Amino acid sequence: MTDAKVPAPPRAAPRPSVTERHGDRLEDPYAWLKDENWQQVMREPDVLDGEIRAYLEAENDYTTAILAPVADLKGRLFEEIKGRIKEDDSSVPAPDGAYEYYRRYETGGQHPLYCRRTRDGNSQDEEILLHGDREAEGHPYFDVAACRQSPDHRRLAYATDLNGSEIYTIQVKDLTQGRLLDDTIANAHGALVWANDGETFFYTVLDDNHRPSRVYRHRVGDDPATDALIYEEPDAGFFVSIGRTESRRFIVIDAHDHETSEVRLIDAAQPDSAPVLVAARETELEYSVSHHGDQLIILTNADGAEDFKLMTAPVDRPGRQHWQDLVPHQDGTLIVDMELFADHLVRLERRDGLPRIVIRRLSDGDEHRIAFDEAAYSLSLLGGYEFETTTLRFAYSSMTTPEQIYDYDMTSRDRSLRKQQEVPSGHNPDDYVTHRIFATSHDGETVPVSILFGRDTKLDGSAPLLLYGYGSYGHAIPASFSVSRLSLVDRGFVYAIAHIRGGTERGYGWYLAGKREHKMNTFLDFIGAAEKLRDDGYARPGAIACHGGSAGGMLVGAVANLRPDLFNAVIGEVPFVDVLNTMCDDTLPLTPPEWPEWGNPIEDPAAYRTIKSYSPYDNVAAVDYPHMMITAGLTDPRVTYWEPAKWVAKLRALKTDQNTLLLHTNMDAGHGGAAGRFDRLKETAMVYAFLLLVFGMTAEDP
Repeated sequence: MTDAKVPAPPRAAPRPSVTERHGDRLEDPYAWLKDENWQQVMREPDVLDGEIRAYLEAENDYTTAILAPVADLKGRLFEEIKGRIKEDDSSVPAPDGAYEYYRRYETGGQHPLYCRRTRDGNSQDEEILLHGDREAEGHPYFDVAACRQSPDHRRLAYATDLNGSEIYTIQVKDLTQGRLLDDTIANAHGALVWANDGETFFYTVLDDNHRPSRVYRHRVGDDPATDALIYEEPDAGFFVSIGRTESRRFIVIDAHDHETSEVRLIDAAQPDSAPVLVAARETELEYSVSHHGDQLIILTNADGAEDFKLMTAPVDRPGRQHWQDLVPHQDGTLIVDMELFADHLVRLERRDGLPRIVIRRLSDGDEHRIAFDEAAYSLSLLGGYEFETTTLRFAYSSMTTPEQIYDYDMTSRDRSLRKQQEVPSGHNPDDYVTHRIFATSHDGETVPVSILFGRDTKLDGSAPLLLYGYGSYGHAIPASFSVSRLSLVDRGFVYAIAHIRGGTERGYGWYLAGKREHKMNTFLDFIGAAEKLRDDGYARPGAIACHGGSAGGMLVGAVANLRPDLFNAVIGEVPFVDVLNTMCDDTLPLTPPEWPEWGNPIEDPAAYRTIKSYSPYDNVAAVDYPHMMITAGLTDPRVTYWEPAKWVAKLRALKTDQNTLLLHTNMDAGHGGAAGRFDRLKETAMVYAFLLLVFGMTAEDP
């Protein structure tokens, strides 16, 4: 990858910076890339320090120069992926009272239109409540986090973010007159819930360290400065979120970190009433609450129910001492989610890496499952606005099957297909094959791996392979359909997902075995999966790329340090790689709430040593690394821009190879990258063009 015409890569000058903790000296030569006014930068990106901006822009210019030979390929990839997306797509309308609500896109549009029509109406009856493309005009970034109609359907409240920092502004629209009201609430977190009167809603706001910590009540027409503070979380390690029970009886205030939760309820019919505590927080006790009649239905890990169970409690006596089992704990069967209806309780469960839906009739406890046939697939419950219904809506897809939206009658057990994801450029599932194998990790544990490849791809060890992983926070990576990855598979790539420890693919214990002092299992599981794929002929030795984002970026950063010889390329999108410095800085947005996940290196010497042993930034060495492409978002509050910037700077200084190393920072976006649906595809096309470049596969299109 060397060429006399290629410019020299940027070099960030190291500057001495040393901290001492637990008898250890931690050197951080690129600490200066963190702007001292980072909190202001989140709100006003233009105030970024000039020297830091110059470095980030120099890296962007270098990335553009290196990828210039594949600029046409990048454009073709973009058009190819875009061609698989139905431009005038729309969601299946969700009924709510006299209306049904849905989102749709216009041809060429980047942002959704939020719409409604009278129930059982037609397209001519449509009312556009919020026009995303028009609202986005003039803004480099635009995102809607919440768009909620009032129960009486007279108003719409919605929250928008204009720079990717996840700092939202709430506005209210009068739908009867089609005009915005004066109610404007800044510094919100993007969640809001209406009370039943249609006049009052609740919302969360951010503290100075970008943590949602307070809940306010707003009455339409009042000055937001006079809004009542309903709840304030005193513990910096807890986030606050709000929701509503399916019955619409209660507003839910949930304070939580990654292993402990505490719920309060407000009577939605009496929005001025005080929140009622369900059960006081106990460390490592998690629970969430739904409502049915005179009972609360509680999803919890109480009493050692590692994979969770369902319990009940009287509405008027919700305390922990009154909880009774409804659906007992079953070891190895994780209850992922539940949806409650007037006559039925629905559970989304996962066992041995595969999801399933279980329907329970509340009158007598009779249960049945919805069956699926493929070897690996994805399921999700889609919820809805109605409680008094026998219709369950869910989504199904697999790595070969585009998403299907079904309505399922829980009484008759009839299933009706409401929507099949269209691929306008064409897609034949029979052209692709999905396998599910198990790799053996360092300690003998077996790791599920989902695999997609073209039917004509030979599994003789000649194919390149892209291996994706995440493995944190209990997040399970579904074996779902993606229009983007087909651009690699159609060019001969094998695509694989390693369902490593740290997720919940094999139950909650799978998560516990990949967090804190057990975190190394996550990385070694991933390495084991890569070796298994290579040894079984799915991948050509020396032709494996690994891909991860956010905490998955930490994963690929760690394995790049542990086994740089195993991979030809590394893709780290907004990667969490400066783990030790971040977890030692309690002013950063996510640090105190993240201590249950990683450990608290400020207070705990063992946690400090564990994190330092794998933190990608701290373990960069003078060795040969694979080709690497790293991305960042300037206003990212989750993985701050300086983490990937520091990592790349250190890699440039120490690595001993001539392989390509690129950093691309989106100067107009945050953690999720570009907000527009097509702009996001351009970022994907850039990553794929880089992969095809370093694999020497740029000559032909499929």
